[in-house]
Amino acid sequence: MYAFSKIAFVAFASGEVGGPLDVNPGLIIWTVVTFVILLFLLKKLAWGPILKSLGERETFIKDSLEKAEQAQTEAEKLLEENKANLAKAEDEAQKVIAQGREYSEKLKDQMLEESKAEAKKMIEDAKSEIEGKQKEAFNQFKEQVADIAVQAAEKILRENLDSDTQKKIVQKYIDDLSKN
Repeated sequence: MYAFSKIAFVAFASGEVGGPLDVNPGLIIWTVVTFVILLFLLKKLAWGPILKSLGERETFIKDSLEKAEQAQTEAEKLLEENKANLAKAEDEAQKVIAQGREYSEKLKDQMLEESKAEAKKMIEDAKSEIEGKQKEAFNQFKEQVADIAVQAAEKILRENLDSDTQKKIVQKYIDDLSKN
């Protein structure tokens, strides 16, 4: 700092004009004119495009934020719809399961009733068949007994009665047995 003050003193003492602290009106005017031209050129060439670019950027950011908010709103709406659809599907699945169980119970009951009815019918058919076979066996037995009785009576009564009378007597006896 000492060296600078010595140079300034020497320049001032020698009477030279144009020191760093001197006011030069011509230099001030040219500096102001240059500064104004520079401001004008910056405004035309730099500030306009810069401000335009900043405006476009601001608009783009606003649009992007609005689109993001819309997308988020739509996503939340879709999520709610999906939850509702899932709950509805679960309810329907539970209904289908319940209906399946109910149908299987009905089918089981129906098959059980049908099998009971079929077994009852088979038992009744078997009883009817047994009764028919018993009657048939009884009738055969009666005929055999009648034949044996006729043959025995015929041997005993051969001398007293003819065969037609004997058959009538045996048939009457068989009819009496059938009624009992």
